Amino acid sequence: MEDLKSWIGRSETLRDTITETPVKALNATLDHAPLDVRAGMPLFPLWHWLYFLPLHRASEIGPDGHARRGGFLPPVPLPRRMWAGSQFEFRTPMRVGDAVERTSTIADGTVKAGRTGQLVFVKVRHELRCNGAAEPAIVEFHDIVYREAKKPTDVEPAPQAAPAAATWQRELVPDDVLLFRYSALTFNGHRIHYDRRYVTEVEGYPGLVVHGPLIATLLMDLLRRQVPDAQVDTFRFKAVRPTFDGRPMTVSGARDGSTVKLWAQDHEGWLTMDAIATLK
Repeated sequence: MEDLKSWIGRSETLRDTITETPVKALNATLDHAPLDVRAGMPLFPLWHWLYFLPLHRASEIGPDGHARRGGFLPPVPLPRRMWAGSQFEFRTPMRVGDAVERTSTIADGTVKAGRTGQLVFVKVRHELRCNGAAEPAIVEFHDIVYREAKKPTDVEPAPQAAPAAATWQRELVPDDVLLFRYSALTFNGHRIHYDRRYVTEVEGYPGLVVHGPLIATLLMDLLRRQVPDAQVDTFRFKAVRPTFDGRPMTVSGARDGSTVKLWAQDHEGWLTMDAIATLK
């Protein structure tokens, strides 16, 4: 913990190519009609997550299915790791066929005391550049939170009611097939998304946890369904409460000019993700 600040400023650069098949696969996973995916087609917002996959060797994987602590991210000695939120600037389109370079930098790291024990927050800045461009096409900040193991005496924070004034709504039931397919598409080995015994017996959740990035993608997908020609300028989301498989969830939105408020709620009406997009 004392060494956390020394990781700030560390960076790594990776390269990838925006190929067609992941786009077709996510499009099918989200239950859209087949897309005519060709070179030059712009990616939908957040679909860059289909690339720069975490290609760790099998021997480098820890007991939770993530890579063992260390490497690029600091080796935080807390067992539970979650994607807490992200912020994006979509400056220029990223297109099928582009050669992309992603530079990731540890932007911040803080230790806090929470209701259930110690928390560690790590913020990573990603800059994605296409075809050798000097300026990034996408700037992304990724917020990661590490938590202590769940204890029987833990008191969860009070839930928040989801907003009532939705212009658009879509209800779906996230099942284990959806979670498996999204894990496969993003090469996410975290066992909380597919291993029911592990997630209930080891991490203490009541069911498989729906990926935060998947919920964010479903929010952006709602915008795509309602405003197909929308060009997103910025987007930010915050995970508020876990969503579990097997029960209905709802993604909702309301537009006010160039600002679109988006949120997700569980079957009880509790807010699970809060987000805002601005349109160009």
